[in-house]
Amino acid sequence: MPISHVAAMAFERVSRLASIPALILAVGMWMATAVQSYAQSLIRDPDIEHGLRELAFPILRAAGLNTNRVQVLVVNDSTFNAFVIDYNTIYVNYGLILAVDSPEMLQAVIAHEAAHIANGHLARRAENLRAAQRNAQLGLALALVAAAAGGGEAAAGIAAGTSSSALRSFLGHTRAEESSADRSAASYLRWAEISPIGMVELHRKFAGQELLSTINQDPYMRSHPTSRERLRAAEAFLEEFSDRAKSNPNADYWFARVKGKLSAFLRSPGWTLRRSKEETAQDIRLMREAAAHHQNRNLASARAAINGALKVRPDDPFYYELKGQILLENRRVKEAVDAYGKAVELAPNDPLILAGYGRALLSDGQTKNALQALEKARARDYRNARLMQDLGSAYSKVGNNGMASTVTAERYALQGRLADAGIHAKRAVGQLPVGSPGWQRAQDVLIASERAKKEKRKRK
Repeated sequence: MPISHVAAMAFERVSRLASIPALILAVGMWMATAVQSYAQSLIRDPDIEHGLRELAFPILRAAGLNTNRVQVLVVNDSTFNAFVIDYNTIYVNYGLILAVDSPEMLQAVIAHEAAHIANGHLARRAENLRAAQRNAQLGLALALVAAAAGGGEAAAGIAAGTSSSALRSFLGHTRAEESSADRSAASYLRWAEISPIGMVELHRKFAGQELLSTINQDPYMRSHPTSRERLRAAEAFLEEFSDRAKSNPNADYWFARVKGKLSAFLRSPGWTLRRSKEETAQDIRLMREAAAHHQNRNLASARAAINGALKVRPDDPFYYELKGQILLENRRVKEAVDAYGKAVELAPNDPLILAGYGRALLSDGQTKNALQALEKARARDYRNARLMQDLGSAYSKVGNNGMASTVTAERYALQGRLADAGIHAKRAVGQLPVGSPGWQRAQDVLIASERAKKEKRKRK
């Protein structure tokens, strides 16, 4: 099934670029143009993100990072890659999650990226970016910024004559930093009592990659030391410290659930129904079947399967959230409100669950209640473009056109559409009280839009 279709059904697709004004302050006026040129999407799902938090928690704690602040988010990209671009987020491509075979392998990746944050490598990356801005031609500089903000092959199109392999090579962490991150990651795994065998198996998965042409190599391979070097280092660590880790049923469960939820919506329903019987956890098997039946537009079977999962785990907010989604997308609005309401009772501060609840309330005509839920969700997560769309609709329905314009401007800015964002931001500035929070937010977007417009004129 095409990714664009299933994403609309199951997940929230939003730009990875979190704050347009903040990004401009960080890297100068180059960023406005880069944001306009390229925006990469995320797959947002509360169940998946909770599972990744469960897997990441012991690693982040071992690394000395704030376990409440640092998130692990899934990138809508099928390649085997993971990266960091700020101090609060680890990005993992869904292709990597589906490709690894154990929680320990995924945790080794998370540990490596956490090490880049803990070891201060991001500050050096920013300096490399500033150097590129000083020395590179315009096209290359813009491509560098776009790749730093979002990565991916699309950045290469910004700079004519700049190959994607050269771009990745320039932007990639130095091999010394990568080796340092591997050593730190191994230590985090040991302190967190996670088997280092996962790191060894991860590097074995890359065996032979360096023999491929750069076109066929995985992007993770192109910016990291060779797989043989990393494999030898991981094996040496395993030999030195041995494997003292005990089995971890919690990690096994959440790894299976994350992979199960992703594959159920990203692969065909037939594949899911054939493979779900292999799942040892009954509730995960039923959740996967519910997703497959939902994609097949079989409401009765989808409802029976998700209700079965809830019998196994009656206090699971994420299964109630999935039930709400299934019902809402089948126009069973009042039942969806009840299901989402139960999910909110069990997880009152989860922004993605709150966003779904607000959407259901909005569909049911409970606009004021929807606005309350959506505002609460937005206060906790400002990167959710679907939430912003619903929030703009709610503001419009209660007659607050100024705030409707503000959140619409922010939504367009998140998507890299700065010209459209500027139009709505200007409208919001003219409607809202000067100095009010909404007015200030609109001003931020307007400034970003005007700067991007000036840069565009300069290039002509």
